Amino acid sequence: MSVAEQDTAVRTTLFTKMFIYGILIIFALFYMMPLFVMVANSLKPLAEITGGNMMALPQNWTVEPWKQAWSSAQIGVEPTGLKPYFINSILMVVPAVAISTVLGALNGYVLTKWSFRGDKLLFGLLLFSCFIPFQIVLIPMATVLGKLGLAGSIPGLILVHVVYGIGFSTLYYRNYYAVFPTELVRAAMIDGAGFFRIFWRIMLPVSGPITVVCVIWQFTNIWNDFLFGASFGGTSQPMTVALNNLVQSSTGVKEYNVHFAGAILAALPTLLVYIVAGRYFVRGLMAGSVKG
Repeated sequence: MSVAEQDTAVRTTLFTKMFIYGILIIFALFYMMPLFVMVANSLKPLAEITGGNMMALPQNWTVEPWKQAWSSAQIGVEPTGLKPYFINSILMVVPAVAISTVLGALNGYVLTKWSFRGDKLLFGLLLFSCFIPFQIVLIPMATVLGKLGLAGSIPGLILVHVVYGIGFSTLYYRNYYAVFPTELVRAAMIDGAGFFRIFWRIMLPVSGPITVVCVIWQFTNIWNDFLFGASFGGTSQPMTVALNNLVQSSTGVKEYNVHFAGAILAALPTLLVYIVAGRYFVRGLMAGSVKG
């Protein structure tokens, strides 16, 4: 069989292609409908929504609901909008993702290239932590944060997410480094390179794909978390808790346009992360899955 025949071994007719693309378009429209409803209604005056035109495009376009959701909506006692809570989420997510990613890379490096007695047991315990439900760790976490004096603070939330995320990040890097040639590490050791120099000069430069996977996973989980933020946030609550309070604290007429705008603001960071780096996510998951 020629190369050309191999490349076209699976052929589809024009009708088949049209049918497949038609089904895909239908499903895409179906799943995009909630986003359309949210965006369209966040740009409408409230009178248009209460008038029964929720599925229609705005007749009078306005960005006032967005301004109100960001800076003046009633959340809790003060009409602060979502801005301070958005900042809280940024201050929580960035360090938590960075720390858990670095620790996961170090753990994966140690567990694959610096074997020691009990390393498989340690990895099993870390892997077991990935399957512990959030609800089980609430009381132990609250006790630890109270003793450390970190309850109700951003550093406390960072600690919680780092501890809960180490298992996942270690799993990613351990599987990725397992197929990395150990001979290169041994050669570096013979040349006099130490533990951290090998990690910094050899392992990290080839860790780009799995780092993207780990960062996207951790960022999405931490940003979208509600339970830990509501339980341990105190006066430093993140964006998701504030969004819930925005909806629950509304009195009188429900300002649906403001609620929709707030929901989109809360979802924008993770959406932007996937738009910018989403194509590298599957590539990073596949990297290291096949040896050789």
